[in-house]
Order: sequence, then C-alpha cells, then structure tokens
Amino acid sequence: MKLNIILISVLGLIPIMTFSQNSGVTNNWLVGYSSAGGTPFGHTRFDFFNGAPVITADSVEMDFYRASANISDAQGNMLFYTNGYYIADASNDTMQNGNDISPTGYRLWVPEALNVPQACLILPKPGSSSIYYMFHNTVDNGPQYNCAYYLYMSTIDMSLNNGLGAVTSKNVVMIQDTLNAGKITACKHANGRDWWVLCQKANSNVYYKLLISTNVILGPYTQSIGSPRNVLPIGMTGFSPDGTKFAFFYAIHTMQGGLDVYDFNRCSGALSNPVHVYIPQSTGLSGGLAFSGNSRYLYCANINELYQFDMQSGNIAASQQTVAVWDSFYSPSPPFATLFEIPLLAPDGKIYMSTGNGTLHIHVINNPDSAGMACDVQQHAIQLPHYYVNGLPNHPNYFLDCDSTLGCLCASTVGEPELNPPQGNIKIFPNPNNGVFTLQFNVMSISGTLEIYDVMGKLVYKDYVAAWSQFKKVDVSNMPKGIYFCKIIRKEKSENVKVVKE
Repeated sequence: MKLNIILISVLGLIPIMTFSQNSGVTNNWLVGYSSAGGTPFGHTRFDFFNGAPVITADSVEMDFYRASANISDAQGNMLFYTNGYYIADASNDTMQNGNDISPTGYRLWVPEALNVPQACLILPKPGSSSIYYMFHNTVDNGPQYNCAYYLYMSTIDMSLNNGLGAVTSKNVVMIQDTLNAGKITACKHANGRDWWVLCQKANSNVYYKLLISTNVILGPYTQSIGSPRNVLPIGMTGFSPDGTKFAFFYAIHTMQGGLDVYDFNRCSGALSNPVHVYIPQSTGLSGGLAFSGNSRYLYCANINELYQFDMQSGNIAASQQTVAVWDSFYSPSPPFATLFEIPLLAPDGKIYMSTGNGTLHIHVINNPDSAGMACDVQQHAIQLPHYYVNGLPNHPNYFLDCDSTLGCLCASTVGEPELNPPQGNIKIFPNPNNGVFTLQFNVMSISGTLEIYDVMGKLVYKDYVAAWSQFKKVDVSNMPKGIYFCKIIRKEKSENVKVVKE
C-alpha cells in the first residue's frame, strides 16, 4: 500500500482572489435545436459540475443559434436561459412574462432564434439574492440595416412564481443609438460588487458603458478610443478573466477588421493603450475570441484558422501564432465544415469552440494557458448527440473579487446571491475510486501545479491547474491500489483529503 501526496504549488502574482466551492453558476450549457424535428435534431447539455463535462442529450423547446445566455445557482441547478427571443425557466417553459424579448422585424427573417453573438447577458443585481438583470439587443429595422438601435434591460425576480421566477420589467431602453448588434460584455467593478457593461456605437470608435450598482444604474458614459468598427452583427468582444484586458475581434477585408486590445481599469471603467492588429478574414464573415484562464493568451477564431496572442508581449501583433488550421473535416458530411467560430472558457479551465456550421462536433483547447502549439487544439474532438448551431452561452467572469490596488474601496456583498457557499476543505469524488477521480477546490485567480508523490516522497505525477477553474480530473489508474492523501497548498494555506483507490 502506497501513500501519495498531492501538492498544488500556486504560481502567479498577488493580489490572490479566492472563492468558496460549488460555484456552479456557469456550469450548464445548452446548445441545439428544438426537439420537435426529431433525431438528430434536439439539444445537448454540457454539465461541468463534476469536473469534466458530462454531455447528454436533452429535450427542450427552445432553438439556439448564436445568441445564448443562461445562469445557474451555486449548486449548478439551471435557473433560466434565453435564445434572444424569449426566456425559459427551470421547467423549460416560457418564464412568466418572458416572451417577446427585444422586439424586432428580424424575426421574420430568422424566426427560430436570434443569430447574433453575445446579444444577451445575465448579471445578478448587486446587493440582491433574487433579482437578475438581462441586457440584450437585436438587429433592428431602421435606416441602417444590421444595427441595434437599442440596448435593452429586462429584470427577473426568482422569488416569484414558486421559485421559477418572473420577468418584472421588460425591454427597458438603457441606450438608444446606432449600436453594433450583439457584442454585449461585462466585467466586475474593482469594488467586487458592481458591474461595468460595455457595448459599442456602430461605425465609430465610441464605447458605451453602464455602471450597475445596488440601487442605481449609472450612465451611459462614453469613451472614444481605438479603431472604428463596421456595423455587421458578427464577431465578439470580451474581458480577460482578471479584468485587466478588453478585446474586440472580427475579421473582414478592410483595415477596420481584425483585433483590438485595450487595457481596462476596473475602478474607473477606462479603456487605454489601444493596440490594433489587422487580420483579414480567412473566409466568411464571423469569428470569435476567448482569453485563457491565466489571462495571458488570447485566442481569435478566424473561421479557417485559430490564432493565439500573448498579452504580456511588448508587441502583441508580433506575438501572433497560428495554433490550428481547419483540417478539412466535415460533420456529418459536406458542406458542413467544422470550422472555428465561438470559443468559451469553461469551468474545467479548457476552451471549447463551436464550428461555424450546424454540425455534430465541437473543438477543444486542452491547455489554453500554454504558448503556441503546446496549447493543444483538438479539432472536432467531442461528438454531440444532436446538431447545434454555434450558440455557446455568453458568460462573464462572475467570480472576480475586490481589487483595492486600483484605488477603489471594497464594497459589501451582503444579501447577494450565494454563488460560492462555504464548503470547507478540498473535495474528491468518487471516493473510493479506480484511480480516476475529480478534485473540487476553491476558485482562484492564479494558476497552480498538481503534483502526486508516492509514500517515499517520490514525484510520480505532475499536471497543471488553470486559474479560475473549480475542478481537476485526475487519472492515476496505472498506480497501485491503496490509500492516498491529497493535499492542496496555496501559499501558506493547505487543504487535505483522503483518497482510496480500489
């Protein structure tokens, strides 16, 4: 019988932000078509609550295209979700007063679901345990086609309708202007409680900002910075998980296309130090972006190609590396190519990516915190039970804490939804096990190293733990049976759990 010790040596810079376990708020993803068409149509559910994603066939009425948002409770139970046209509750029925979101004639063209990336975003209201805000827009009719003329807000109260929730106000206009459709993003304020919501004025370099606080929504504020952007309802924006960077990407054959990267001040909401990288489209008109968990690497999906940029480089443009080129795979057959479009950082520290077509496969970046080809892009590595069309949920980083180094005071979060209930020490499941198990631990803003030692203190296993991840799946099935003791060390603190391998 051997005794092994697991050590996680945390790497990175302070301040370190830690959070409690069972942070299930982003652990459910829904993709796919309404099941009314029969197999192979239907839905696929990704459930990350046990570490590695559990992918199962599901049956709900909602169609999903590129617009998708949802939120779960701390235990990973879905609260509600949307496709940009209506809101469904946990019973998979239309939430009370949840119909007719973002009214527009665009539905005559695409009646099933809104086909605009990042057109919906859900935030918990600061200071409330039951109220949620949803910010949303669409492609509106008007003198300039492909624009959004409104940024709306709808309010959901989960204390109503026996806990299924109800929409208490709907389609409230927060900004009225010619806006880029979709591309709604948010970042936690440096006080650790409030939110910055960003969108952009079309055909301009003007960014609109709202500050979402406990009893008031301030703004909109405007800032002119960086490159003007065309009006097409394509591409994506996003904040790095640590909130220090903001990026905007879509590729078209003009100098307005490509990537813009900014520094972001979570305290003031100011963008600064714009960097523009011209990237012509490889094909089509779309593409997306996602940051790695350690916030160092930015991935841009340019349909036929996938690029990586180093945010710590003194020359971001020169740091561009092509980490994948479409390998000519079709799913299930031509013309449904498995290209690169919408990526999303998941609770397991990996990045999953849609294919830009209605297919049965999805890509994965296994080690997004690693430079170059070491990031390990696996094309069409995951097969789904049903067709889907690109719509991965628009999830901000709900777990950012206060950062007083920026000059803002930390705010009280008493009364807010319990996204991170205290759970005590590190958890492991299943236990006993056959050497394949999952470690569950506090969310942290810095990465770590997983090491396993035998009873003699010899290092027999080493792996990486991503920043902002909540789980680590471990496979030591080749090791002897016995009792093991797992230990997680974070600076001066440590957590322990006994593991039995049968």
